[in-house]
Amino acid sequence: MTASESLSALLDHQRETEALAAIAGRLEWDQETMMPPGAAEQRGEESAAISHVLHARRTDSRIGDWLAAAEGAEMTDAQAAMLRHIRRDFDRTRKVPATLAAEIARVTSVAQGRWAAARAADDFPAFAPVLARIVALRQEEGQALADGGDVYDALLDDYEPEMTATRLDAIFGEMRPRLTTLRERVLDRPEPAGLTGAFDEDRQLAFTRTLAQTFGYDLTRGRLDKSVHPFSSGSGADVRITTRVNPLDPFNCFFSTIHEVGHACYEQGIDPAYALTPLGHGVSMGVHESQSRIYENQLGRSRAFAGWMFDRMRDSFGDIGIDDADTFYAVVNRVQRDFIRTESDELQYNLHIMLRFDLERALISGDLAAADLEGAWNERFRADFGYDVPRPSLGCLQDVHWSVGLFGYFPTYSLGNVYAGCLHKALRRDIPDLDDHLARGETAPATSWLRDRVQRHGGLYRPAEVIERACGEAPTAGPLLDYIEAKFGALYDL
Repeated sequence: MTASESLSALLDHQRETEALAAIAGRLEWDQETMMPPGAAEQRGEESAAISHVLHARRTDSRIGDWLAAAEGAEMTDAQAAMLRHIRRDFDRTRKVPATLAAEIARVTSVAQGRWAAARAADDFPAFAPVLARIVALRQEEGQALADGGDVYDALLDDYEPEMTATRLDAIFGEMRPRLTTLRERVLDRPEPAGLTGAFDEDRQLAFTRTLAQTFGYDLTRGRLDKSVHPFSSGSGADVRITTRVNPLDPFNCFFSTIHEVGHACYEQGIDPAYALTPLGHGVSMGVHESQSRIYENQLGRSRAFAGWMFDRMRDSFGDIGIDDADTFYAVVNRVQRDFIRTESDELQYNLHIMLRFDLERALISGDLAAADLEGAWNERFRADFGYDVPRPSLGCLQDVHWSVGLFGYFPTYSLGNVYAGCLHKALRRDIPDLDDHLARGETAPATSWLRDRVQRHGGLYRPAEVIERACGEAPTAGPLLDYIEAKFGALYDL
């Protein structure tokens, strides 16, 4: 077989693997949205079966032969990037026994339902044994992947390739003092009143669809459903999002939706030529979060867009208890004492992530037992935020991530915020009249810029390289911190 024939055979094999992985993702989407609760055990077996098939395909010995033979082939930059991803995936997957991969898929599939039930009942002890099993499995996987190196770094590499906990520590160390100082100053100021009344679920969902389309989400290649925890799923021609509804807090629904639309538009914006290839997905969760966070915050919570949103909300709901656009903008960006990460303001959000980052590292290292997580969480929250967690659903059970084994995922949220800060600075530089567009509900200048600079490339470049190419400089936390200090300093007249 010639080098070009080997390259072709490798990419054909990968295309089928990508298609099967998409089917596995659809199983997970169904489980979160439509699957009957009694099907959980069976779904666990189904997930384990497809995980076993995918593991076998990703460790097929022919991949090593094809990779070696393809080295001499003439190829495009895109094909070279595909081989980089395939080689990395092949090397990592071979280190994990197929039985372990299948067991992780089975246990985490069942655990989602156990977590949801424990969260609803505010009963962490009911979930603790399941969490302990997941931690043990992920420790075993991390040890296999690390090959003598740092176990947490090996797991982090699944979500942010080439990142390490040491580098994250340095980034968070730069961020924490400026954020905590600003937080203390802001919380000493009076906070604006919130919305009043109840907001009909059907009207919320209708308004949510308007917001999704306003930000460019293509509903002919996607759909919007409800779930306990909002998420985005899929790529290419089938990218689905979910949201949740609170009749007393429609912002929960609206900004969760804009956040997930950012993820979805990244996937929908990737060059169609990369579909069902290793380049047909977002390159990392940090870059992915940069899109969801800039859509939600720098665009969606901007003064200009908030003014447009204020008028549309009054059209949809009538009197919302707020009389003018400036007050609405302040409410949209209100800083208050609260517990929930997904509902947190931009100022405090990263402090929630740092708490999770430290706790999950302790779980993976064995310094923290799963049974002791609730107490450790509550103690750390009290130290960081200054008040007590009243129940587990507002504390260690609020997020789905650990129930599905996503250890190493949480820090990518803050890394995404850092990337979003850099992108926003460059976006404002290149589109100086951006606020004029946003005030009319026109997001296209911003979303088109992001599609051209970030989204269309998919996995073509390495994560930090994507941001540096888009912005013209290497990513740092400075632009994000400057933006937060300027925004909240003005909002709270500091």
